[in-house]
Amino acid sequence: MTTRENGSLYTSIKDKVATVEFGHPAGNSFVAELLDRLVLELEKLSENPEVTVIVLKSEGDRAFCGGASFKELIAIENLSEGKVFFSGFANVINAMRSCKKVIIGRIQGKTVGGGVGLAAACDYTFASVAASVRLSELTIGIAPLVIAPAVRRKIGTAALSEMSLAPTEWKNAYWAQEKGLFSKVFEKIEEVDKEIDFFSQKLSAYNPQALEEWKKVLWEGTEHWGELLTERAGITGTLVLSEFTKTALSKFRK
Repeated sequence: MTTRENGSLYTSIKDKVATVEFGHPAGNSFVAELLDRLVLELEKLSENPEVTVIVLKSEGDRAFCGGASFKELIAIENLSEGKVFFSGFANVINAMRSCKKVIIGRIQGKTVGGGVGLAAACDYTFASVAASVRLSELTIGIAPLVIAPAVRRKIGTAALSEMSLAPTEWKNAYWAQEKGLFSKVFEKIEEVDKEIDFFSQKLSAYNPQALEEWKKVLWEGTEHWGELLTERAGITGTLVLSEFTKTALSKFRK
């Protein structure tokens, strides 16, 4: 596991499959710099003719993604900083949405907040039974506004409501699979990796132009997300400055 304060991001390419691995010592959460780096990497891979499929994974065998950096969240002091902070996952989701390559998610462990949005923005996901999910935003006075479109697209409004309005409850991997967030769930992480390798190699042998055109169809109706998610980031930036949220976050500062 990386010990870098700004996290790590590594990409390897083999047989037309690009594996992008991110990491951060705080539960594989994302600081702003790491989110920006991921956006740039996805944009680069999108235009790489040597890549047909992208596998998105995180370091270690525990948490997949702890969402956005809590340290940076509690440091927000004004609306401008808030909008920039919450635009981080908005930019990543839009980069995944517009990426010309099929993105496969490897979800090996617990996933919170923005991490759920990340999983939802993948085109196909493999998860282990340890991959519980939770949207905890309401507990600190904000809401999962930015990632909601991506999550709703996968699991529907009813499941999004069930998940978000019970922000202290973990939903297990089989619940996530039943609702459509995860494509397949396996008992052991070794099985997850074996299936991802098999699936990605098979997918990479298909016509890349056909995959690109089909991905456009799968994401039809999301063309306005560039503006929508940025707008949602601004709203969330306002919420984080509210007295309710300031009081909730002050407990963590102590």
